Amino acid sequence: MSLRLLFLSLALLVAAGHARAQDLLTKRNGDEVQVKILEITPSEVKYRRTDNPDGPLISVYKTEVFMIRYANGAKEVFGTAPGAPAAPYLAAPALAPTPHTGPDVPGDVVFPDEEVHLSGPRIGFTVLTAGPLDRGRQEPGYHDLNPFLTQFGWQFETRLFRLPNGVSGLAEFVPLVGGLEQNKFIPSISGILGIRGPKGFEFGLGPNLTPIGANIVLALGTSFRSKSGLNFPVNLAVVPGNGGARISLLVGFNSRHR
Repeated sequence: MSLRLLFLSLALLVAAGHARAQDLLTKRNGDEVQVKILEITPSEVKYRRTDNPDGPLISVYKTEVFMIRYANGAKEVFGTAPGAPAAPYLAAPALAPTPHTGPDVPGDVVFPDEEVHLSGPRIGFTVLTAGPLDRGRQEPGYHDLNPFLTQFGWQFETRLFRLPNGVSGLAEFVPLVGGLEQNKFIPSISGILGIRGPKGFEFGLGPNLTPIGANIVLALGTSFRSKSGLNFPVNLAVVPGNGGARISLLVGFNSRHR
């Protein structure tokens, strides 16, 4: 009898030890499973059931696990309380594009090697100081030339590059016709290389050709962008020479094309 009691006591001790060796996995839906935790990865919990220790390796997502209570009494909590609704999946935020300001055009992106072409009409006026006015009046049919001339034309612009900080390199070709309000036809052609800053301010210079000669044009200005995506440039140009200067103010609009 004593030997039977001894074996029974040993069996109970083994059973108690086996029970204490079990881990308890509690899922977020409230289910509890007696398991042996084998591995925990950044996304999964891997275990075998203690009622089938030689069975298959089971993996569950950590998002499905609320808590693990280990055999030594320690516990690890992963989520919300059992039965609580699952937290919504939140996608990782997209990387923000390189910030920039200024007169962007529809679909504009920052690529240093991408050419962007803009074109549009230009209207404005030119004021002739004494030297250019006298030089113009010496031409046949222009003796009554007034110092104030209207201008009509077109501006062709190519954006050669754009740096991540918003600075752009520009090449512009601007043919104009002035003096139509005086029944005159005074053509001019300007080719300008320039820089546009991140806030839209721009400046450049290049050759200017008119019937009375060739000079250098200095231009500066800015652009404004409407909600419709159109750009509205405003430019001031000065052509020194012939004992004075020609000063022009031009406005217009343009849009992007390839």
